[in-house]
Amino acid sequence: MATRTGQDGLSRERIVEAAVAMLDDGGESALTFRALSTRLKTGPGAIYWHVANKEELLAAAVQATLADVLRSDEADTTPRDAVRAIALGMFDAIDRHPWIGGQLAGLASRSASMRIIERLGQQVQALGMPHHHQFFAASTLFSFILGVAGQNAANARARVAGKSRAELLGAEAAVWASLDPAEFPFLRGVAGQLGDHDDREQFLVGIDLILTGIGAAR
Repeated sequence: MATRTGQDGLSRERIVEAAVAMLDDGGESALTFRALSTRLKTGPGAIYWHVANKEELLAAAVQATLADVLRSDEADTTPRDAVRAIALGMFDAIDRHPWIGGQLAGLASRSASMRIIERLGQQVQALGMPHHHQFFAASTLFSFILGVAGQNAANARARVAGKSRAELLGAEAAVWASLDPAEFPFLRGVAGQLGDHDDREQFLVGIDLILTGIGAAR
């Protein structure tokens, strides 16, 4: 479909690109048509020529940031590897653009959500999951991806100024290690793993556990 471009060179692509930058900087609350028109040095009417409302703009922003994930390309790969690739693509996208998680969980970006669930569901089918469990398997994968990626993004935003991730996790690990062993035997036992774990590795372990469950249900 052709993109409409005004005399000032304004296009839908430029609008979406600016919106993504604003969302990255300040989250959804920072994105208003007034602020966007100021950033683009144009009037709100020019923006409305390309985008009907904020909901449409947010959906377009999600589509743009997830373009690589939404592009189907499972040729020459196993269903398990395809699921891991989709999951990691979403994890990395949400890590770069934390606001995506909330959008995917709502209706504003249901087209993107539907495409992701469709891709996951096709791989679940290819893995041989019985039909009556396919919805549960695909939705569990989708929910796990959004939940973990979103939580990691929230943790990154909430870090204390001047404190690195390693320092914060090290301090929390020290708290776990000092717990009463009778009341918290598990937390004390894994305290050393908390301090130096890799978020992406932890995420993939969770994906693999779900995939193992899918394999066992065949």
